[in-house]
Amino acid sequence: FNVHTRVLTLPVWDKASNTVYNLLVGHEVGHALYTPNDKLDDLPCPKSFVNVTEDARIEKLMKRKYAGLAKDFYQGYKELNDEDFFSIKDENLTKMPLIDRVNLHFKIGAYSMMPFDASEVPLRDAVGAAETFEEAIDAANAIFEFMKAEREKKKQDAPTSQQDGQQG
Repeated sequence: FNVHTRVLTLPVWDKASNTVYNLLVGHEVGHALYTPNDKLDDLPCPKSFVNVTEDARIEKLMKRKYAGLAKDFYQGYKELNDEDFFSIKDENLTKMPLIDRVNLHFKIGAYSMMPFDASEVPLRDAVGAAETFEEAIDAANAIFEFMKAEREKKKQDAPTSQQDGQQG
């Protein structure tokens, strides 16, 4: 869904079942109904992070507004997960970036039990609690800042190659 032009484009996906197609349509209609087109500039974090938190928010709102979609979302994501659509079958999920685990938690969490440590749980839960677009942005930015801080911490904790030579 293009939030600027308000044009909804649906894929022609021969392999998709009716359930997966309902999931995809419901998701995109959720963007049409709930994602504003005037607040996507000057984001405090990468747009890809906001896309993850906004996807979780709009799917929650769609399931609330159209209760019948909940079953299509659940079964559609199960089907996609069974087909390894998200390419995680042989992955060590603990090594995935937090934003990717949050994304998968809200899509296929019921099937894959995404791992989160205690410091990550409040960030994940803030995504699930977001009711407004602004709250989705805040959750995305909090995850971005957390990940940035974690990267910096790892850089500082990693010994430099000069220090490694001195230790040997």
